Amino acid sequence: MTVTVVGIGGSVRPDSQSERALHAVLDGARDAGAKVHTITGESLVLPFFDPAVPERTDNARELVEAVRSADGVVLSSPGYHGTVSGLIKNALDYVEDLREDTRPYLDGRAVGCVGTAYGWQATVTTLQALRSVVHALRGWPTPLGAAVNSAETRLGAGGACGDPKVAGTLHTVGTQVTEFALRRP
Repeated sequence: MTVTVVGIGGSVRPDSQSERALHAVLDGARDAGAKVHTITGESLVLPFFDPAVPERTDNARELVEAVRSADGVVLSSPGYHGTVSGLIKNALDYVEDLREDTRPYLDGRAVGCVGTAYGWQATVTTLQALRSVVHALRGWPTPLGAAVNSAETRLGAGGACGDPKVAGTLHTVGTQVTEFALRRP
């Protein structure tokens, strides 16, 4: 059985640290056997979510359909002023479009969470906020989440990481998402 893991994250700045972290996690998912779909950068530039407006942009439709068909999800957000960026939060608000699905919201999906910031306080509070949103959307946050302090660890292109502990954590988050998705009936 092949599972699909969708990765959502980064910032409007291409190749940001949070996007690189997302790629590192998705490498772990891929290594565990998942097919991955990535939504980053400009693809996350969406109109403010408004449940009263049924029309969706192409980017919004792609996001909703990717989550709808996903067996697992990875979320990676930069920490802006101690929490999830508005870009990522707005993207997660579009999951409301799944409310009437057989599997509403993130129901039954393992979700790996990564908070990336320049300092520990924002890094950890961003990770905590992501995990709280996942719970509210009925998802299953993986036991391991990743807090990447970019003041101490800089990720390279594609998520390359010279710090074995951080690299191992990011890889494990992706592996957990895939393994939990494979176990779900």
